[in-house]
Amino acid sequence: MAAQSSNELVMSRKRKRDGSNGETEEGERFGKIPRCTVGLKNPAPFADELEPADKKPYQRVTMEEAKKGTPPNRPVRVYADGIFDVFHSGHARALMQAKRLFPNSHLIVGVCSDELTHKYKGFTVMNEDERYDAVRHCRYVDEVVRNAPWTLTPEFLAKHRIDFVAHDDIPYSSAGSDDVYKHIKEAGMFAPTQRTEGISTSDIITRIVRDYDVYVRRNLQRGYTAKELNVSFINEKKYHLQERVDKVKRKVRDVEEKSKEFVQKVEEKSIDLIQKWEEKSREFIGNFLQMFGPEGALVSTLL
Repeated sequence: MAAQSSNELVMSRKRKRDGSNGETEEGERFGKIPRCTVGLKNPAPFADELEPADKKPYQRVTMEEAKKGTPPNRPVRVYADGIFDVFHSGHARALMQAKRLFPNSHLIVGVCSDELTHKYKGFTVMNEDERYDAVRHCRYVDEVVRNAPWTLTPEFLAKHRIDFVAHDDIPYSSAGSDDVYKHIKEAGMFAPTQRTEGISTSDIITRIVRDYDVYVRRNLQRGYTAKELNVSFINEKKYHLQERVDKVKRKVRDVEEKSKEFVQKVEEKSIDLIQKWEEKSREFIGNFLQMFGPEGALVSTLL
């Protein structure tokens, strides 16, 4: 209940963009959000570690029933799958949208194994265990399916008692199909979400490749060996030399900045001394004129 009220407060503070991907535009703010603890304490369980589901025949709810809201003991079971390599905010936002599709939902997330992913999509940065663990620690996830299938079969949907499948609506061509979710859409089980522009695993990898030298040098400084980084002996020496050159450049810049600061302080001090000298000079001249001037105190006394 606390989590729900907090979400309502968050949404009330911002104006939601039409057709957005779950993001919001900063709008008029109506005050601070009260402090409350809404985070979960434990990671989401794995599906194969849960007790068997109810043996009663599973009957899907309709989209109308799901949007209206189901009883507390009958949440809408939403399924979202993916690779989730280098888990990032785009993944989390997609799962947030899937969780928010209906008032009462149970989000099941399928994560494909290394074998399937390497076969159909390519090599991953994180291995399957790391990817499973990353997803189960996302706050929107209620259950994680390890070794999820690449194509969803009726048997898989029935086994996990899935009502709807959430994914972005862009046709996903793979495994010899123009759209692996085509049969899900035709069955009326597809619930579209929106991608978050500007962030993806490929984007992150591209940044790392683009700035490869920077990250290699950083990790060499942090104690990683050239062998661990797959860096040749010559390149290792080159990176160390570059680091020494950069240190010299930084020292030179520091000396230049300190010299500029010193000169500036001397100038400020000089200006301050000159101003004080001028003030004292004017005061001395004024006092002299008062004493020895034509109308000074000394002349008046003599007369």
